[in-house]
Amino acid sequence: MLLEPAERVSYGYDNSRLQAMPDLVTLPTDAAQVQRIVAACAELRVPLTARGRGTNTTGATVPIAGGLVLSCERMRRIIAISAANRVAIVEPGVLNADLQIAARAHGLFWPPDPTSSAYCTIGGNLACNAGGPRAVKYGATRDNTLALRAVTGGGDSIVCGGATTKGSTGYDLTRLLVGSEGTLAVITEATLRLVPLPDGVVTLRALFDSVESCAQAVARIMAQPQTPCALEFVDGAALQLLRARGIEMAEAGAMLMIEVDGPRAALSASVAAVAAAARGAGLIELVEAEDAGAVAALWSARRALSPALRTLSPNKINEDVVVPVAQLPALVAGVEEIARASGVQIVTFGHAGNGNLHVNLLPRAGDPAQDAAATMALDRLFDLVLALGGTLSGEHGIGIVKRKFMKRAISAETLELMRAIKRQFDPYGILNPGKLLPD
Repeated sequence: MLLEPAERVSYGYDNSRLQAMPDLVTLPTDAAQVQRIVAACAELRVPLTARGRGTNTTGATVPIAGGLVLSCERMRRIIAISAANRVAIVEPGVLNADLQIAARAHGLFWPPDPTSSAYCTIGGNLACNAGGPRAVKYGATRDNTLALRAVTGGGDSIVCGGATTKGSTGYDLTRLLVGSEGTLAVITEATLRLVPLPDGVVTLRALFDSVESCAQAVARIMAQPQTPCALEFVDGAALQLLRARGIEMAEAGAMLMIEVDGPRAALSASVAAVAAAARGAGLIELVEAEDAGAVAALWSARRALSPALRTLSPNKINEDVVVPVAQLPALVAGVEEIARASGVQIVTFGHAGNGNLHVNLLPRAGDPAQDAAATMALDRLFDLVLALGGTLSGEHGIGIVKRKFMKRAISAETLELMRAIKRQFDPYGILNPGKLLPD
């Protein structure tokens, strides 16, 4: 238990750069302790914010109501890995990277691989339904979670789901809890679906003369039968940052990073099919990465894009909007128009195979007019995304920063149903108040 202000302060902020001071921080080591803590908070009506490593960007772990922060950092046991069942049973404080290392020893992996995978926790991945590049083929966290143990806001311990990949027994509460940002229950254990490591992986780099031609290539690739395991879009401004990090490539308007995996016997044919779909109007070059070092350098630079943009614009707005893949060309064209009209620089990259792009608005530092223009540009961005049949977030979640936009994305009737579910799980309203659902 942490009481001193100097100890508590580091548990009051996350990667959103928002901050609030909790009154108390607890660090339980097992599920029984979590249940006792939640039950006490329910009895005393104390706000409780569950927390992983604070890598999220939406303020979801900022304790804006004060109260107690429950950090899962000491609940980091990998309880079991079953190669026969292709499952792992873990506590919420396990790092994504540590699970990958443990699973690899069995020839398996867990598909979610967010940029922060080296230091984010499984509990945090579950809270916001984290994805990453491999989600295009293997799905996000919700698609790879089979069962959960959790404690509701009333202090009750519940179990939902099971260690099977098929099941039709009642409501799917497992999928409901994943992505609920700690507003319904505190997860104490997760049974996760593991996938065999592929025999081989080939990485391609495709350069295009414009973001529009690049987006058209994404639509072609996703329309053919071979699904790449990663299909990452990088616009021209982001390409300049990659070059600054030592990645040599020709001048281009946009780039696709494409990875294809599978059995070695079929890999060449799969790569050829994806490459054929990538070829079209606007393609400048399509090359295969020479070796593992080149692949690692390319991915390292890609993962560094978001933090690098923070150095250019301390007040950057980082969104992760999603549209149907066929609407991706319309989205990138619309983003370019918003940038021109607002006068705010916008850098875009992300998981194109899911239609999930990270749209980064970069107002000039120290310029209030630019901050105001960026806010208006964000408003237009969400209108565009919703008009294209998309949604506000693919993997970052809603937290604090997107709450006010939820009424645009979801009907009043559906929101009221969500509030009713919240009241059922959390009758005293203590779990992560002020997050996700609008007032």
